[in-house]
Amino acid sequence: MRITNRIPASSIKQIPGNIEFVRTRSLVSFLFVLCALCGLTPAQGFKPVQDGIEHAQVTREFSGKPVNIHLLRLDLKKVRLDVQRANDQAIGTETTSSIATRHGAAAAINAGFFRLDTSPFLGDPVGLLMIDGDLMSEATNDRIQLIINNGPSQTDVLIARSVISQSIRIGGDTYKVSGFNRERKDDELIIYTPKFGKTTLTNDDGVEIVIVKGNIFSVSQGVGNSVIPENGYVLSATGALRSLVGPRARKEETVTLIVDWQIPQSFLKDRYKLDVVTGVPQLIKNGKIDITWEREKTNKAFVETRHPRTAVAKLRNGKFLMLTADGRSDTSAGLDLNDLAAYLLELGATDAMNLDGGGSTTMFVDGKVVNRPSDATGERKVSDVLVVTPRGKNIRKLR
Repeated sequence: MRITNRIPASSIKQIPGNIEFVRTRSLVSFLFVLCALCGLTPAQGFKPVQDGIEHAQVTREFSGKPVNIHLLRLDLKKVRLDVQRANDQAIGTETTSSIATRHGAAAAINAGFFRLDTSPFLGDPVGLLMIDGDLMSEATNDRIQLIINNGPSQTDVLIARSVISQSIRIGGDTYKVSGFNRERKDDELIIYTPKFGKTTLTNDDGVEIVIVKGNIFSVSQGVGNSVIPENGYVLSATGALRSLVGPRARKEETVTLIVDWQIPQSFLKDRYKLDVVTGVPQLIKNGKIDITWEREKTNKAFVETRHPRTAVAKLRNGKFLMLTADGRSDTSAGLDLNDLAAYLLELGATDAMNLDGGGSTTMFVDGKVVNRPSDATGERKVSDVLVVTPRGKNIRKLR
């Protein structure tokens, strides 16, 4: 059931300006049960890294081939979990170990999928990305999300699909927003925030409206690559939307961003601290394997082919699991998603999702990369990561 509530604008750090945020019997058997309940099979051999962080390295055979797996088991009452971006910007890439080190992390793994090419938009996240309530990228294809709420005494995590849409109100007219901080395409309305960079990187085929402190500062027809104000953002429209939005925009007119986000009210205890990262696909739901690749618009080959993998899971005992499985080598063949889901279920997962894998798969623990990334050049630069730090440490001050 979806719950929709109205959230005060002051409680979500979206972008500067006006925001209206809406959230429309034998001993052997007995021991086996105990292991299942604690989310740990005897072969895992977890060792403490820091208080609340345990690490295990496992080599196991799947379908006749060995796979090297690294596991991190977290007590979210003792550590916090955060999403961090490459270079703390909406686009660009950086290695997992570099991001983790910059933020003083005890452990980290790579996280979301991203645009991987040679364009200026390298590192553009695929799917919803939010850090500290700051929306950086829009949702796509109904893909599974990891939603993180770092409360004062514990971190809550939710593996689910939250429905989110955005629109802009200029005067009495409302327009649907196509996306955030990415390449603008035909007939789109894109918002560029200061996290994107200094300018919008757009061509001259649109209209760009500069918003400062919630009011229109300037309107430029047929001019691109506008400077993004530090205390505002830029609306950039093309095609039919240019014809609609441009003529109605007047200098000093008030502009309001409306975000409709359907997410459980009970989860939002400290909603201004929300982090969200998107994966694909869901692997386990409510203690049962449920690989939703068709719903999330990926393909069967992605599910059935062995690759290096990164995944996360909630465990029955309330702890949180992060996993990397190496692949593409003679010593470690990688996993298909059916084997990955079955293994996570064996470890005690109640809900689980797949994150970016392949050459991106990286685990950083106690100052070093512990797995073997598959790229010939070594650790790949990625878009964003999940970092683990001791509770009470304000990692935001490390920026």
